[in-house]
This record gives sequence, structure tokens and C-alpha cells, in this order.
Amino acid sequence: MFLIVFDDVWTVENWNAIKNVLPMSNGMGKVIITSRNREVGETANPVRGPYMLRFLTKDESWKLLKMEVFQDVGGCPEELEAVGQEIAVACDGMPHTIVVIGGILAAQYTKQRLMWMIREDWINVSKDMTYFLSRHEDMRVDILAMSYDTLPDELRECFLYTGVFPEDHEIPAWTLTRLWIAEGFVQQKESQTLEQTAHDYLNGLVSMNLLIVGRTNPMGENKTFRVHDQVRAFCISKAAELNLFHEVKKSSNEGLFEQPIQNYRRVCFHSDDLPDFLSEKPVGKSVRSFLCFRDRSIDLETKYITAIPDAFGLLRVLDSKSIKFTLFPTRLVKLIHLRYVTLRVDDLKILPEPMSQLFNLQTLVVETKSRTLAMKANIWRMVWLRHLKTKAAIVLDQKWEGDAGENLQTLSTLSPESCTESVSNRARNIRELGICGNLNETLLDNDNKFLEKLRLLEKLKLVHDVHYEAANDKDYKPMIRLPQHYRFPPNLKRLTLTKTSLDWSHMSTTLAMIPKLEVLKLKDNAFTGMVWTAVGGGFPSLQFLLVEDADLVIWEASDDHFPSLACLSIKNCGKLREIPMGVAKNLQKLDIDFLRRSATDSARNILRRKERDEEEQNVRWGARFQLFVGSGCES
Repeated sequence: MFLIVFDDVWTVENWNAIKNVLPMSNGMGKVIITSRNREVGETANPVRGPYMLRFLTKDESWKLLKMEVFQDVGGCPEELEAVGQEIAVACDGMPHTIVVIGGILAAQYTKQRLMWMIREDWINVSKDMTYFLSRHEDMRVDILAMSYDTLPDELRECFLYTGVFPEDHEIPAWTLTRLWIAEGFVQQKESQTLEQTAHDYLNGLVSMNLLIVGRTNPMGENKTFRVHDQVRAFCISKAAELNLFHEVKKSSNEGLFEQPIQNYRRVCFHSDDLPDFLSEKPVGKSVRSFLCFRDRSIDLETKYITAIPDAFGLLRVLDSKSIKFTLFPTRLVKLIHLRYVTLRVDDLKILPEPMSQLFNLQTLVVETKSRTLAMKANIWRMVWLRHLKTKAAIVLDQKWEGDAGENLQTLSTLSPESCTESVSNRARNIRELGICGNLNETLLDNDNKFLEKLRLLEKLKLVHDVHYEAANDKDYKPMIRLPQHYRFPPNLKRLTLTKTSLDWSHMSTTLAMIPKLEVLKLKDNAFTGMVWTAVGGGFPSLQFLLVEDADLVIWEASDDHFPSLACLSIKNCGKLREIPMGVAKNLQKLDIDFLRRSATDSARNILRRKERDEEEQNVRWGARFQLFVGSGCES
């Protein structure tokens, strides 16, 4: 019998060298490995997988801080409770940070000093944690530097680049990967798109525990990330050494901008000082990226609309989503090197024809409150365009000429009248598409093979938006039917339907027959009617189902109708009597909210059934069934 602990195994290669000398056949022995690299744990035991350490909770953080400060002198005095708990929370659940701060507080706490003086010192610590940590940062920097040094070369700039985002900012994976591509950090790999490679980079940083995962999608893929304050501080410091980027801000003392920007290639803004900065008429001939990330937008006066294009004539990346322009910045079209552009103009209805001159553009994101967006710019001449993203329904000119479109992967929202075979022939490699408007027009034409020809399309959103045409609810015309199942793209994996008001019978006759469909989201009365009968084989690949805002009352389902369903989410279906036991066979997660009492009780019955099954199968580890009951459910 033995127990061996290997602490901080860095790489899979290190583990492979170690394991060859271990007595693997000895069932009485145990080996424990710690590593900051998730891949090491997955390789060491691919059956069970690694145990992922989490951040400490608020209570755990406070408990550890009290142990560090008061273990030799007794309990925490009442006068220090409130400020001590505030400091513990500010440590963000990081044990190392708590230990360092605990040492500082312990040095300030002695029974010989007056309590009000100690409390004042602790308040000063709580106000400027960064300053006090920086005085004890050598060990922290050394640890992060070791992680940085072990990163593959292609990940180093990607990792440091996360420092361009503000503190505690939730970073969308989609945005980060497209920025990496536009910056030239992502190298093309055989048999992979640039986007797939960029996501591999992202997963590599998560595996090394350098990024904190925020929200995930129904398939478990990471949608957002956050960078811990200490990691972000390292990124900013290292980026300054390498001249990777520079944050433009005013000095705290003089109120002036700290340094001129002539020598920087990338500049970022997090404050609301942008108008003051532009009023100084800056010139940045070396600047290739201008990034503005804020939780609240900046209203840019009309007189500054041309300031950014005038100041930075060689821009490749312009992320100005946090800047609200009053008008379209016409001089933007002079920035012919642009690869990535994010614009926000609330009442923008037309994207002008000169935008066609941006031949190098890869990603265009337009934020507008307009329902439609007329594309006067000819996207069939924008050879490198890969992503066109906006919530407004894009209206394309069918008379356009041009050979581009082969690289296009995202058309987030297209008007139904633009869904023609001419478009699908050009944008034949598109992978993500949204269609918004009167879906009865064009899309249901039996002679129109628009969807069918998009053979690489994996993600489709259909929004039947006709309320603007109806004088009142009585004039509202629901979607007549869905296209036949064989009209859908052959590789479709994710489908969202919104406001379509279809009869539940279309589920069995159409959607259930799409062979590769993995995710189905039904929102805002996508289907209407009292009864949904789901019996017989159907949805062979469906893993996630969302039913939201439906008037469904009776739902019947047989065991064989959802053979792969792992996650079910039902929200705002207040009339639903119960969730059928037939969906529970392979279910791993059930998420409910705003359901009546009988439906909530049926969810708990499913929980008891799954727990009994797990007990009979002697499930010791791995995925256990989870039930999440929202506060809106009747109990």
C-alpha cells in the first residue's frame, strides 16, 4: 500500500516520463497529481477526468483570511468584521491573494495598538488592494511568468492581448477570436478554418487556467471569459515590455494623457475620456488597432465623427462598439487596410456603397436599432469578408455583380427577400445564418432551394417578424408552415425558431426528421396549441431542447422520441401541466422556470427517478443528473 503525490506536473510529456516507473498493477496504491495544465489530468486518467479546483466562496475566503490573521492571537474583533469581510471578497476567491493580504493585515494587527487605528489601516488596504499586492508581487509574477514561458509561441501574444479588455470585463469568445484573426495572431492550419484554430487557442488558454470561463452554450462550449485581476496585471506589464498595446488614460495627478501614442501599434480606451483625447487632434502613424471597451457607451459628438479615421490612417482593427456615432463616419471608407470593424449608429438604415472599397475587411459588426439595413455596399466585391453581423435584417441588391462570397461564414440576419439561390450560390460556405422578416415570403417557395444549397450551414435562426405590418393582433399572420425537412441544410446542427406560431404537428413531420440537429430553441410562441404529441422515433441527434414562452398545456412523449436528449430547458410555459417522463431516459440536466406547481412537481419526480437509477447503477463519479428550479416556479 502506498500514496505518492506529484505536485505541479507541467506537461503531458513530464507525466509520460513519470508514469513508466509507477507500479500501475498495484491496486492498493494511489497516485495524486496536481497540475495547472488540464490536459495533464485528462491524460493521466481519461476515464474519470481531473478534479478542477474552484475559486473559494465568500465564506471560505473570510474563513481563510481569519486563519491567516488571527490563528495565533484569537478570534476576529467585532470592529474588524465588516472591513475584513470586504477585503476577503476583494481577493476574488484566490487563496494565494488571501494569504498575501492576510500577512499584511496580521502585521498591522497587534493587541498593543488601538483598535480604531488598526481599522483605519485595514480600510486603507481595502481601498487599494492592487497597491498592497504589488509590494508582495514577486512570487505571483514568477508563477505567472513560468506559465507564460511554457505557452506555445502562437499562444503568447493571444494571451497577453486579453489585457486590452477592462478589469472584470466579460469577454465574448466570438469577439476575441475574430480580433486575434484580424491582428494576425492565428496561423492557418491544414483542414481547419481560422476560426476553428482560434477556438483551439482559446481552449488551450483555458486548459492552462489562464482564462476564467464565464457563460457556456447548451453544448458546453465556452461563450464568454474573464481574466483574473492578477493575470490581467501580468498581461499589461508584459505587453508593455513587448510594445504589444497601450491603454490611453489620463494621469491621476495632472489630468493629462500620460504618453504620446506615436510609437504604439495598438491603443485601447476604457475610460470616458475619449472626446477629450480626440479634441487634442492626435496623430498615430504607427497605430494599427484602435479598441474601445466599456460597459457604458460613449456618445460621440458630431464634430468628432471624422477624428478617428483622420488620426489613424493605417488602422487594421477598429472596435468602436462602445462608441455611439450620431452619423455614419464617411471617412471610414478611406481606411483601406481595415480587417475588423465594429460600428454603432442607432438609426443607421443604409450601409453606403463606398464601404465596398474595404477590400481587406474580414469582420464587420453593425449595431443599430433599425429593423432593416439596406446594403448599398457590394459584399460580392469584398473578397476577404468572413463575418457580417447585425441584428437588423440585411437587404441585398440582387443586381450586384462580383465573384466574392466564398469566404463568407456568418450572415447573422438576412431579410427573406434576400434569400435567393443567387445568394446561396455565392455564399455557399456560410456556416451561421439568421433570417428575420415575413418568412412566408420567398422561403416557402417550393422552387426556391436557398437553404438546401447551403451545405456547410450549421447554425440557423428564423424569426417571423411581421408585427410591424399588422395594425393589431388580429391582423397578425403566423408562419404557414416550415420548409420540408429535406429543404433544410444537410449539416444543420443548431436551429432557433422565434415568433413563428406554428402548429405542434410540424415538430414530428419536419423538425424531428432533420438527422444532424443537436440544438433546438423554441422562443416566443414558436409553436402554439394546447397539445404536443411526440411519439415514435424522432430527433435522433438532438441533445438540447429549449421551450420558452409557449401556451402548451399537454405534452406527451415516448421513450424513443428523444434518444439523445441530455439537456432540457422549459421557461415561461405557465399552462403546462407536467413534463413527460418519456424525455428522462438520457437526460442529464433539467432547467425550469415560471411553471405551475404540477409541472414543477413532475420535474422533481424526474429527479427522484434519475437518482434512483444512478443508485442502482452505482454511479460513483461522472455526470450526475441536475435539476435547476427557478424562482418563478410555483411550489
